[in-house]
Amino acid sequence: MKRYGQFNPKRSLLTPTQVQARAEELEKLADRVGYGGNPEHKKNPGDFNLTPPADPRQGKSLCDVAKIFKREEALRLVQAGLRKGLVSDRMGGDWPKNVWSVADGRYPMEAQLENPELGTYHGYPMPDTDPLAMEVLRRWERAHG
Repeated sequence: MKRYGQFNPKRSLLTPTQVQARAEELEKLADRVGYGGNPEHKKNPGDFNLTPPADPRQGKSLCDVAKIFKREEALRLVQAGLRKGLVSDRMGGDWPKNVWSVADGRYPMEAQLENPELGTYHGYPMPDTDPLAMEVLRRWERAHG
């Protein structure tokens, strides 16, 4: 079992060259992606319709920190990450295993593929101790620059 503070070393972003080569594919995925959600990352269930509504777990980062209380906002962040090419180089079917984005201009977020058939994800803020968080922020700022 993975303990809090340990990160999957297999996670890595596509290179800019790979993003450019897959831009059209990523745009199409952004149009089809869905957002499920996970009660373990919620203190306030917002409009996510989760069962149980909220079930924060010790060691899980909470979306409440990034003020994401609406499914529409979470979905928009995953779509933006896909469109900007902030995606994993590992796939689950047609979908990247992870998509990264930034909430409120300062909270790096990670979404994990939860259903490869439907293309649905659940996400959470990346802890400051995650070495990939700074790279996500850098790439997001470059894409917005």
